[in-house]
Amino acid sequence: MLVVETIAKIRRYYFVENKKIREISRLLRLSRNTVRKVIRSGITEHSYKRSSQPMPRLGDYLIMVKDLLEKDWKRPRKRRLRR
Repeated sequence: MLVVETIAKIRRYYFVENKKIREISRLLRLSRNTVRKVIRSGITEHSYKRSSQPMPRLGDYLIMVKDLLEKDWKRPRKRRLRR
């Protein structure tokens, strides 16, 4: 996740110090596509739009998994499933 400081560094390296995208990506350990996106978009802060994490694969089985975990915690300690 990009933080405001990283975005500021990218913009400073590119616009003030005239460094190339490849060099910036090497210095900050980011992909070149990420560096390009920050430079082209002109954003100054990162925002994440999704408020809740969907669980498409686990969604149908979530109730069953919770039920199994509750049953497991009711068992004696030595009979519980191992992690």
